Amino acid sequence: MSESRIVEQVSNEISEIYTKNNVLADDKESEPQPQETRPGVLLLRWWLNKSFRVEMTDGRILIGVFLCTDRDANIILGSCSEYLPLESKSKSTNEEPRMLGLVMIPGKHIVSIRLDAECESGNQKPLMKDASC
Repeated sequence: MSESRIVEQVSNEISEIYTKNNVLADDKESEPQPQETRPGVLLLRWWLNKSFRVEMTDGRILIGVFLCTDRDANIILGSCSEYLPLESKSKSTNEEPRMLGLVMIPGKHIVSIRLDAECESGNQKPLMKDASC
């Protein structure tokens, strides 16, 4: 499955969650609903407070803690660091990451997303079915 298809699938699941939450909020006389058990919702909850690595269209890599998303697949990362792409392989200097803090990344600029810490140890849970690290 291509990365753009994965981002689109996550975006669709987020839109579905957002729409359902707005419908429930508008219905003031509705009974308390049981906790959501759909796979997409459970996966989003599992991702909360996990370290994410986000590759952007301009080549930058942002690593931070996943805090929030919306229906447009924009995401918010906390304690975020930015890593610039190496301009040439002949450069042997490793640049220090730039600490950004809290960032909002527009969904249209996201190329790929993965869990950072678990990818390094080889135990990553894929973000979507048929996705790989």
